[in-house]
Amino acid sequence: MPEAGSREKASGFSTGTWSIRHLVKPGDMDSLVRLHGILYGDEYGFDETFERYVADGLAELRRSTRPEKCRLWLAEEGGRIVGSIAIVAARGREAQLRWFLVMRDYRRRGLGSALMRNALEFAKGQGFGRVFLWTTSELDDARRVYARFGFRKTEEKTHEIWGKVVTEEKYEIRIQ
Repeated sequence: MPEAGSREKASGFSTGTWSIRHLVKPGDMDSLVRLHGILYGDEYGFDETFERYVADGLAELRRSTRPEKCRLWLAEEGGRIVGSIAIVAARGREAQLRWFLVMRDYRRRGLGSALMRNALEFAKGQGFGRVFLWTTSELDDARRVYARFGFRKTEEKTHEIWGKVVTEEKYEIRIQ
């Protein structure tokens, strides 16, 4: 289960105010699953199996046997979740970055970078030496953020998943 913590004020957003927190509240996980389902369905044509994939992963996070090595951040404005990111312990000194999401109206305003900084600082502080993630070739904005932070593509595979043919890409970064 992600560790409870204080609210962190994010900077870099020029219009409006948003905050980032890692204290998970009742209803947050359902909201996050719903947001992923809607965004990926509307923007990329993923079907309902993607929502189930996100729900299964978040349930696994909640059951983690290493909760001190996992953390989920939620960005919100006016009580509404507008972004997310997580670090999940993998094997040894590896961590996986998951559920990186920024709602369309909040992109290119610094929120994605603020979420990424929180995630990578946490991973480094926990002693992870490498962080990896899986994304799809369609997510241009996210891939730009990954590149800006030093992630490099190490693998790709094309197959049918989530109701369509998708090219998944693996990115990695060494942080220590």
